[in-house]
Amino acid sequence: MIDIRGEVLRAEERIRPHVLETPLEECPAYARPGGPRVWLKHENRQHTGSFKVRGALNKLLALTPQERARGVVAASTGNHGAALAYALRSVGANGRVFVPEDAAPAKLRKIETLGATIEKVGGDPVEAERQARAHAVEHGLAYVSPYNDPLVIGGQGTIGVELQRQLGEVDTVFASLGGGGLICGIAGYLSSVEPQARFIGCSPENSPVMVRSVEAGRILDLPSLPTLSDGTAGGIEREAITLGLCRELVDEYVTVSEDEIRATLREFVRARSTAIEGAAAVAIASYLKIRQRIGGSNVAIVICGGNIDPDVLGRLVDQP
Repeated sequence: MIDIRGEVLRAEERIRPHVLETPLEECPAYARPGGPRVWLKHENRQHTGSFKVRGALNKLLALTPQERARGVVAASTGNHGAALAYALRSVGANGRVFVPEDAAPAKLRKIETLGATIEKVGGDPVEAERQARAHAVEHGLAYVSPYNDPLVIGGQGTIGVELQRQLGEVDTVFASLGGGGLICGIAGYLSSVEPQARFIGCSPENSPVMVRSVEAGRILDLPSLPTLSDGTAGGIEREAITLGLCRELVDEYVTVSEDEIRATLREFVRARSTAIEGAAAVAIASYLKIRQRIGGSNVAIVICGGNIDPDVLGRLVDQP
């Protein structure tokens, strides 16, 4: 099994000068009487508006100067691509991001603004990953996976280092689940220093690919219905290392409906005048769904990103 704790500690040293230690904010409105305190980890305030920059930077900084100079390739529904573009600009390198044709326009604009080249691909995000890997092999370029790489997982796990530093005692963490890099990194580190901690993987009912794959014991090729949680949508690479890590590290899975995601996102934005994306609302909605049975002293909900299309956000907030 991969030494995630070691990967996270190496990533913490490698990327700390380049990333923000994002705020941890207590949220009494989400706590129940007599229950644990609830904290929001604001990765929506990270560079590029998402946690993804941690993994992308860790992977790039671990490459040799020669590998970076040749350029790199990635596949993304948006946030990973923007993170890679930001990381490339930070280290003075170039790269190409393969994206599904239906990726959120706002996220694609961010990738282009940050300087990476976009290659649109028809079909599911898995097809974008397949073509990106093939391009990398054909041209001898490094491939930066959004989740299927110990270095990327280690970078995302630096959130766990910050949680332990900021909170001291962490009892339960809710994190959105797509390919699994985020929750595997956090759980892989925190479980070694907070053995009582539990980790809850949160997915939309319309795209619970990892949840169903864990149940089956193998990566499943499942269709994904449209979801506000575009950051966690789509398939997973057949040989993804995160499947085994999820089975080992994640204690429970919660799925939420589009109505639950929509209502949570709308309430959060109206109450706080702060934009979050659908994947972040999935983690909050999952906590709210099961909070009556969550114990301990401290619950942390990872607000994984804030990159929501302005038109989508406007329609949601304006709805009665």
